[in-house]
Amino acid sequence: MGSDLLAIQLEVTSMLLDAERRKLLALQREMGALQRLSCPGDINPEQVSDLERQQLNHSRIKLQYERLEQEYRFAAQGIIRRSSVSQKSRSQPSLGMKTTPKSRPSIFGTLTKERSPKNKRRLSMPQTSARDLTTVIRLSAGESNGGVSTETGENELDASEALIYQDGNLVSGSLEALTQHLVPTPDYYPERTYIFAFLLSSRLFIKPHELLEEVCKQCRLQMKLTEDRQDKAAEGRLGSHIVQLISEWTEVFAYDFRDERMLKHLKDITQRCSIINENQRKTVGQIMQTLVRKLSVLDKYEHVLTKINASLTDRLRVLKTNPHAIQKDILNVCNDPVVMAQQLTHIEMERISHIGPEEFVQSFVSKDVAEWDERTLFQDMKKTSNLEAYVEWFNRLSYMVATEICMPVKKKHRARVIEFFIDVARECFNIGNFNSLMAIIAGLNMSPVARLKKTWSKVDTCKFDVLEHQMDPTSNFSNYRASLMAALHRAAGAHSNRERIVIPFFSLMVKDIYFLNETCSNKLQNGHVRFEKFWQLARQVTSFCTWQQVECPFERHRKVLNYLLTAPVFYEDSLHLVSFDCEGPENHLEKERFKTLKSQLLDQ
Repeated sequence: MGSDLLAIQLEVTSMLLDAERRKLLALQREMGALQRLSCPGDINPEQVSDLERQQLNHSRIKLQYERLEQEYRFAAQGIIRRSSVSQKSRSQPSLGMKTTPKSRPSIFGTLTKERSPKNKRRLSMPQTSARDLTTVIRLSAGESNGGVSTETGENELDASEALIYQDGNLVSGSLEALTQHLVPTPDYYPERTYIFAFLLSSRLFIKPHELLEEVCKQCRLQMKLTEDRQDKAAEGRLGSHIVQLISEWTEVFAYDFRDERMLKHLKDITQRCSIINENQRKTVGQIMQTLVRKLSVLDKYEHVLTKINASLTDRLRVLKTNPHAIQKDILNVCNDPVVMAQQLTHIEMERISHIGPEEFVQSFVSKDVAEWDERTLFQDMKKTSNLEAYVEWFNRLSYMVATEICMPVKKKHRARVIEFFIDVARECFNIGNFNSLMAIIAGLNMSPVARLKKTWSKVDTCKFDVLEHQMDPTSNFSNYRASLMAALHRAAGAHSNRERIVIPFFSLMVKDIYFLNETCSNKLQNGHVRFEKFWQLARQVTSFCTWQQVECPFERHRKVLNYLLTAPVFYEDSLHLVSFDCEGPENHLEKERFKTLKSQLLDQ
């Protein structure tokens, strides 16, 4: 069980590390070019700050990866086993989803509701085309895109420029046609589900600032057409539609506008809309205020995380020299499993609330998709690290559980801490906080804890066995997925925020999304974007966005929250040394391991 959870964390952390490495290389490449072309004093101080911050992010994630890799290696080799729990033969979980989840109502509506049983597969031009839209081209279910026949209308459509539908659902189209389909007209506005799906996935092919530039260009063309017709009513509707599109973009993908180029295009198009429709000025002002507020909240959140990370580094240094100087007993901080589970839920919900939907795509762009990888500027890359911070929180919580168990001198006290965390995990399950639940289980299964046989002999493991069964990785975590679906059904009919809480096992969700992206190509042989794939991607991310909207209903206990966020924790070598102090090495492998760690400690 523990090695399976570690394998998932290790793989996801590896993906994040690769993404951070590419960002660091891009920034180093840019600064190297500037230094060759100018004097050192001409380097922008902001770039120096960006480089330092990126180096720190890269180093921190690299350290996480190395720690997880070492722990996973110990678990996989079977160096240390917990004898009190019988070992079961378990199949390795597959990367992807067992089944494609059904779409359900969400803040973005139900995706692709419309059905057209008569037309199995058809071609049409984007809604914003100036051409005659009466032409409809139908294909039989088995027909390729090359076999296009015109059934109605007088204009012949070019299949390479068309949008292809099947059973009423958009399944593919050229990037140009899909972009045109996003642009509103006086009499057309794209469906909100399409806006979300396209803005989410288009960044695999085009940078957000380039997309907005093209959208603004198309909007200006529409403005010119309505102006030439001298139709004031049409001008008003067009301005209203453009402002609405901008509002949805800034609402859901606000972090895109950390890029100054995005802000420049935003100001340009909104000013034009305010001119042609004065009634939109107030709405535009509200959009800008909301955007500034969101970006300000993100800045403050990142600043707090930076302070917490700096504090943890200092406290860990003190902990290694004098373990009992600053380390408190968690049971003295909070001995109520219900309260502890609620405070963990507070942290989880705060962390997920800051993750932008685009981060799921931008963090895992594969190298074959990023055709412009070598030419990509640092400013074109992901502007946030909220997803990484959340994965880092899971890793911290796992090691914190292991540290709290190994710190007490008496095995009776250690057993009490183990039972406390088992009860906390059970309360997390009842709340619907599966991420903290998995982190606690991972911590309890770490080798420094699992090897404490004398301690485990004092623990009633019945409740722990039930939890492990619920989270069993067999059949691609089928038991967990069934529990998650039950939580979703409960949330769908809930009357309070308490019942609406759904916090998934985040790293498994990230793997599902990554698997969906990797197992299916982004483009068809004819060069069309495989939009059918991006509907699936949008469905998964939409569910996550729905869970983000819930406010945590529990009372905040600042003392407990502060301890969970800032208490220093041991990792790998230090954790194993403390574990060996609790219960000495028993077999040859443990003795060799202990001897090596002691030797390394003396060398330091």
